[in-house]
Amino acid sequence: MVAVLVIGAAAVVLAASKPTPKSANLSFVIVRDSNGRPVRNAEIVLHSVDEKGNQKNEGLELKTHEDGKAQVTGIPYGKMRVQVIAPGFRTYGEDFDINQPAHEFTIKLQKPTDQLSIYK
Repeated sequence: MVAVLVIGAAAVVLAASKPTPKSANLSFVIVRDSNGRPVRNAEIVLHSVDEKGNQKNEGLELKTHEDGKAQVTGIPYGKMRVQVIAPGFRTYGEDFDINQPAHEFTIKLQKPTDQLSIYK
C-alpha cells in the first residue's frame, strides 16, 4: 500500500515538474494596400517551420470575416509560416517567431502587377 502511494506521489511530482508547452493567440486583420479596406474571405494558412526553415506537413486554415479579421488560439511557440491568399490579390507569405502569448498581425494585400512580355 505504501509503495502505491509513493509511486502515485512520484507521478504527480513528475507531471508537475514537466514544462507545459506554451501556446499563443493569433489575431489577423487583412486589408487592401491601396485603401486600407478589409478583405473578406481571405484564406490564412499557418504552417510550423523547423530549425532548417522547412515547412512541416500539418497546417491550419482560417478565413477572414466581413471585417477582414480572423483569430486562432492554442498555437504553439516557435517559427510559423503565414500565407494569405485572396482572389484578385498577390499571395502574401512570411515567417514569424511566435514567442509571446498574443500576437496581432495586420497584413496589407497588393493587387497583382502586370507581367512583362515581349509579345505585347
